[in-house]
Amino acid sequence: MNAIELIEKKKYGGTFTEEEIRSFVKEYVDGNLPDYQMSALLMAIYFQGMSHEETDFLTQAVIDSGETIDLSAIEGKIADKHSTGGVGDTTTLTLGPILSACGLPIAKMSGRGLGHTGGTLDKLESIPGFSVELSVEEIIKKANDNGIVIAGQSANITPADKKLYALRDTTGTVDSIPLIAASIMSKKLAIASDILLLDVKVGEGAFMKDEASAKELAEELVRIGESFGRRTMAMLTSMEQPLGLAVGNALEVIEAIETLKGNGPEDLEYLSVYLAAKILEMAGEGTFEEMEKKAYSVIESGEALKKFAILVENQGGDSAVIEDYNLFPQSQYKKEIKAEKAGYFSALPAREIGILARDLGAGRKKMDDVLDMGAGVLLNKKIGDKVEKGDVLATLFGNDEKVVQEQEKVFLSFIEIQEEKVEKPQLILSEVNHNV
Repeated sequence: MNAIELIEKKKYGGTFTEEEIRSFVKEYVDGNLPDYQMSALLMAIYFQGMSHEETDFLTQAVIDSGETIDLSAIEGKIADKHSTGGVGDTTTLTLGPILSACGLPIAKMSGRGLGHTGGTLDKLESIPGFSVELSVEEIIKKANDNGIVIAGQSANITPADKKLYALRDTTGTVDSIPLIAASIMSKKLAIASDILLLDVKVGEGAFMKDEASAKELAEELVRIGESFGRRTMAMLTSMEQPLGLAVGNALEVIEAIETLKGNGPEDLEYLSVYLAAKILEMAGEGTFEEMEKKAYSVIESGEALKKFAILVENQGGDSAVIEDYNLFPQSQYKKEIKAEKAGYFSALPAREIGILARDLGAGRKKMDDVLDMGAGVLLNKKIGDKVEKGDVLATLFGNDEKVVQEQEKVFLSFIEIQEEKVEKPQLILSEVNHNV
């Protein structure tokens, strides 16, 4: 492989062969292709794009750079859900128990949070004793025995993606549809499942800021999934404001438990049930309407909450947290933020809330940062809600009193309250499903 020739080829709009793509991925992982040449190659791809065939070749080459995980020993159809990253997105913790209670085995492999978005593993680790480090054999056994398991991904899955993403992040080549799609789908396809539902976030707090670009990404993700033989569909959902009311690890787990008790925020329950019904429909369990009723019924009967308790107990956690929230890590300081005027909430930017929660200690700026599991933001109002002067808009939690006090001004600087009535934003925007 001649790296300069490949850079020149793509620079002038040429099309890579499968062998060329496999070669530069392998050479980069092996350390034989330097960062400066791979950066030039990525930038050429950024400007010239890739064909569907090239994107498929890249996806396969990244999958083949590491281990693949075979979950076929799990009885029944295996479903997976992936979110492209949001703020307050606790749906894995609600969706998993709902699906399991409806009879679909859940063996979810999740990741950690970085930047303004939270990670499912971090949230679960706020439960005392909960272990996310499981072998593939343990994942299969727990899925077959209990119907639900959520664990960390093997470090050996898609090592090429880890290297490529780190380089893209520092060279301005992140927002390329083929590169994003190959990155997401290589990780999903390296883990065997029958059904894949992608929740593509759109808006201020999401990676894709507008619906058109999010739709383009969703189309490509679904196309790749289907071309690899995976039943795939995508939902476009709004991330203009946080999902639910809680942003922060323990706060979000408590909110998930409340949702499974039937007391959760309207938007979180609605999205959880909607995604569950779509997955059950994809699995051939019935029509969407029938599965939506079934999903609501397992919440009302308490069966979904029982599945959450089983998940916690079988991964070493203390299920007493379900009834006693004081068992969760508690932050030392809290600060209520009150409205300075009356009106209607018109702006609650998700990204800014995520960054604020991170700065309180709930998130990471770099992967080795230690999290404050009790830190975060608990919202009282969302866009469209009426506000009276003096109403509590949100409560901040953290272990650094100075930071907690400072973040009040930050919060008030980016929210907006206006006199005119504001409509509540639409949550589910559209779907991409090539099988319809």
